[in-house]
Amino acid sequence: MPDQHPSTIRRTPLTEVHENLGAAMTDFAGWLMPLRYSSETAEHNAVRTAAGLFDLSHMGEIMVTGHDAAATLDFALVGDASAIAPGRARYTMICADDGGVIDDLIVYRLAADEYLVVANASNAAVVLAELTERSVEFDARIDDRTSDYALLAIQGPRAVSILATLTDTDLDQVRYYASYPSSVAGREVLLARTGYTGEDGFEIFAAPADAGHLWQALSDAGREAGLVPAGLAARDSLRLEAGMPLYGNELSRDVTPYEAGLARTVKLDKPGDFVGRAALAARAAAPPSKTLVGLVGQSRRIPRHGYPVQWDGEQCGTVTSGAHSPTLGKPIAMAYLTADVAEQARMAAGDRLTIDIRGSAEPAALVPLPFYRRQNRD
Repeated sequence: MPDQHPSTIRRTPLTEVHENLGAAMTDFAGWLMPLRYSSETAEHNAVRTAAGLFDLSHMGEIMVTGHDAAATLDFALVGDASAIAPGRARYTMICADDGGVIDDLIVYRLAADEYLVVANASNAAVVLAELTERSVEFDARIDDRTSDYALLAIQGPRAVSILATLTDTDLDQVRYYASYPSSVAGREVLLARTGYTGEDGFEIFAAPADAGHLWQALSDAGREAGLVPAGLAARDSLRLEAGMPLYGNELSRDVTPYEAGLARTVKLDKPGDFVGRAALAARAAAPPSKTLVGLVGQSRRIPRHGYPVQWDGEQCGTVTSGAHSPTLGKPIAMAYLTADVAEQARMAAGDRLTIDIRGSAEPAALVPLPFYRRQNRD
């Protein structure tokens, strides 16, 4: 039989594990990744009620080091990297001169002059090139370290109790958006309390050679607690319920952080210039033309990316992400609407707001984001 996965597709250190588990594999941003193992709804629900285990080794890791590492990132990104304390992390963005989003990132400050920048797989090469270009006037080094890391994530209300059986690190002391050098199942890792599901949990940066051992150890430790392997499909529905943006859907070079409701990431008051500052300052001072909103469908039909949103029968926006929400039991979507319609829809009742789903105008209600917010659990 011909090779179903051309050699140009990159494989993570866990590809064979996923295939042995019977996962449906797919090409995602040039990587062979597990889409689902059995039922994506069951995987989604496990993360909400117990725990899920994800392979995120397709993400891009870029190391920024040197005397001017902080200054480089202050100039290159919209956030204030200098203000990140060692051992902490921050969600931020890299934007073009016109303010459009090139990628959203998590930046970990590992030491005074050492940062780990984690980029989306689809944008890792672009981010690496942009950081390299933006660092030329600084005493800093930019290195692609993607091949040096495997990245696993354990997410869900039982993630802490499962992981606690495999590490001596006091997980109660690991703050949200913090990272700690740690040992998990006898392997040295960087342990970060971050995630993309709306649940508590950890992301584990490890040597690729240790990935299989860690996956098996976490699977064994979590089996009685209900942990299951989870694929990209569940990760997408989880992040959508949590109102988290996906690059290529909610974020692109055609929008700035302001339209996306992420003005908090832009630090216009930080010292010095940064790429996109002038355009973003102008955008901050201007009335919004469109805004990102949450929609809940009032029928069973599911809105998808690109479907038109209508107000009194006239198009007023476009769905960026849509799915059935296992947690809410209803169709949900994020969409960009014109600012005036978004304001009217917040106060209106009835069926004036609809989504065109394959020629049928299906009523929708505008709701605050996120659709789901976790509660403190025992």
